[in-house]
Amino acid sequence: MSRVVEGSTEAAGSLQSVYAPVQEELARVEEVIRDALTHDHPLVSKLVEHGFRLGGKRMRPALVLLSGKACGTVGQEHVELASAVELIHTATLIHDDVLDEATLRRHRDTVNARWDNEASVLLGDYVLARAICLASSVDGVFACRTLGQASRLMCEGELRQVVGRGDFDLAEEDYLGIIAGKTASLCACSCRLGAHYAGASDEQEERLSRFGQHLGMAFQITDDLLDLTGNEATTGKSLGTDLAKQKATLPLIRLLSRLEQADRTEVVSLLSSSTNHRLEALEPWLGRSDAMDYARAKASRYVEQATAELDALPATPARDCLRRLAEFVIARRH
Repeated sequence: MSRVVEGSTEAAGSLQSVYAPVQEELARVEEVIRDALTHDHPLVSKLVEHGFRLGGKRMRPALVLLSGKACGTVGQEHVELASAVELIHTATLIHDDVLDEATLRRHRDTVNARWDNEASVLLGDYVLARAICLASSVDGVFACRTLGQASRLMCEGELRQVVGRGDFDLAEEDYLGIIAGKTASLCACSCRLGAHYAGASDEQEERLSRFGQHLGMAFQITDDLLDLTGNEATTGKSLGTDLAKQKATLPLIRLLSRLEQADRTEVVSLLSSSTNHRLEALEPWLGRSDAMDYARAKASRYVEQATAELDALPATPARDCLRRLAEFVIARRH
């Protein structure tokens, strides 16, 4: 198994080239989403349009489509389900911005910043309802059941994180369980749906589901690193929200686990304070520890696990692009 090189030229390439085998289908996904969110009332339409534009990489619909093409033929079912997956993801972003009190996403005001929390919650619910309608348009119960299960796991992960705020004794295993639900489950679901509706074998479907799960883990760990090291002008979203909400992410868990008791008490006091300068105060501690490198290495190992699942699939451009997408996840800067 070859080791992923973080920051490699291929991984850092544009997503447009990674999505090349499914560009036509992704364009159809955009049309389906626009149709699903069109509203006659001008103010509602403006709100919905703004929320839709907050979406970014379209990674999850690409996972549906690339997984399908890696196993067989992609049809209209894939386009509908890719659209539904993206709407579910968008709904969670709108709700997350309320929970985190974020004001910026994709270089735009968040819905809660431009309007208010009430509008954000209702918009997220509306987008989720449209996703359910799209999923139900696909024959059989498999799609709705799979999306419903992933949505449940996402909510459970978010609930665990919310009730665990301020718990700086959180174990790494518990943190990994949280992100397995709140982030990785939808990636796994996307890959499973793509494979299933392309007529994949049971083994291929399971392999691609595991690929999505590992990729999602790497994505969230990288996101947590960017919250500490990123630049808002580059990421286009509010940073430092994990610290502000006292979320114990992997770099912090690792840092605290390596400190002597007196130092640990000092850092926990810093993290628990109401100051707006936690990150600046934390930087020297992070700089003297292996916490950031440890988290990056963990993300890289998840990508290695993800790409290993692809080895048993037929050699196709779609399979190669799934590999490149996994590498992009840990090389990204936004």
